[in-house]
Amino acid sequence: MTILKKMKQKEKEMRLLILGLDNAGKTTILKRFNGEEVNTISPTLGFNIKTLEHRGYKLNFWDVGGQKSLRSFWRNYFESTDGLIWVVDSADKRRLEDCCRELHSLLAEEMLAGATLLVFANKQDLPGALTAEEIKDVMQLETIKTHHWRIIS
Repeated sequence: MTILKKMKQKEKEMRLLILGLDNAGKTTILKRFNGEEVNTISPTLGFNIKTLEHRGYKLNFWDVGGQKSLRSFWRNYFESTDGLIWVVDSADKRRLEDCCRELHSLLAEEMLAGATLLVFANKQDLPGALTAEEIKDVMQLETIKTHHWRIIS
């Protein structure tokens, strides 16, 4: 979480928006981070909010559903966002182009200017999953010059 230190040194509260295509694992990541059970997770219809304390920071996570029908509503959650966590299903190669297009479209949004980007290459345990390095290349992350970004898996 060293990326947090770069965001707002003086402020100890941050709003983090978790987005990605449907079935990428956004809610699972949030629940695991919070130490919750992840045995049964259904699609997020709307959003989940969790506030966690981590290393002296109060982190307000907004986990928003990724279904195509909900994506037009994403911009309703952009205001005051300090960090964007973009979750990628590393094993779903057929949707990576759509995933890339959605991410780059988001980064052009004025209300997300200044937000730090963390790309989470999820589902690394599945057969055929692309590595974080491969995801970085396919999603053209090196072309992002408007936001500080990092990719993890």
